[in-house]
Amino acid sequence: MDLRTLQLFQHLATSLHFGKTAAAMYVSPSTLSRAIQRLEEDCGTALFIRDNRKVKLTLAGEKLAHFSHKTLSEWHSLKAEFDQLNPMLSGEIRLFCSVTASHSHLPAMLNLFRQNHPNVEVKLTTGDHNLSLAKVMQQDADVAIAVYTPDMSKDIAFFPIDTIPLLLIAPKDSQLSALEQVNWRDHAVVLPESGPSKRIVHHWFSEIGIRPRVYATVGGNEAIVSMVALGCGLGIVPQVVLDNSVVAHKINRIPINNIEPYKLGLCCLASRVDEPLIKAWVDHAN
Repeated sequence: MDLRTLQLFQHLATSLHFGKTAAAMYVSPSTLSRAIQRLEEDCGTALFIRDNRKVKLTLAGEKLAHFSHKTLSEWHSLKAEFDQLNPMLSGEIRLFCSVTASHSHLPAMLNLFRQNHPNVEVKLTTGDHNLSLAKVMQQDADVAIAVYTPDMSKDIAFFPIDTIPLLLIAPKDSQLSALEQVNWRDHAVVLPESGPSKRIVHHWFSEIGIRPRVYATVGGNEAIVSMVALGCGLGIVPQVVLDNSVVAHKINRIPINNIEPYKLGLCCLASRVDEPLIKAWVDHAN
């Protein structure tokens, strides 16, 4: 077996999904299947139980998962020592962030990083910001831009980079410009269905003693902005999302002084914070 095969196995042992692992590790499903088959032949036993609906580890697979995790961790540590001997960093770092963050916060960090480390290849993937922590935990990304949450796993290291206020937003033709003008019985609200906004927004309504009249719950702050712009109701979103929205001109911004802001930062696995490429990225972001 080789390190690449162990990496494929380790990801599959976490995702338990051949399609997800193939996509995340940039291999075809057939290549992944062959690699696992060869690994099972080397081990002389089945590592996964497969059927049409699910994949699960065998007892041998669980033992190999423990071995591969330890081996890959030791390899990362050894590679970090090797990299410290070379003053010019090289290699590849995988980043994940939302589309909004790729416009608002990433460019300055990326520009500075590339100036200082031109031999490092940066691979960027964008998507729903609610996936940031999962991408890091599953090692689909080395570093992600994420929002801090109180229940964040101890396996995650978080480095704050910005504090972002949340705003109440209303359709332009509503004439609303201040929180005191809002009669909550007259206005429906578009709520977030998941992510840090869900906790913050529900807590804020509870604190002020309001049970909002819900028009819809949607995924993503961008979707909330779009629905408010269409006149579906009011919403609460991070200021940075509105700043980068193409429909911002159709929105009235209403400040909220007593709502928890987003604590935006970089996150990575705590066990990998001393790897030179990750450390360099974090250092250039602060």
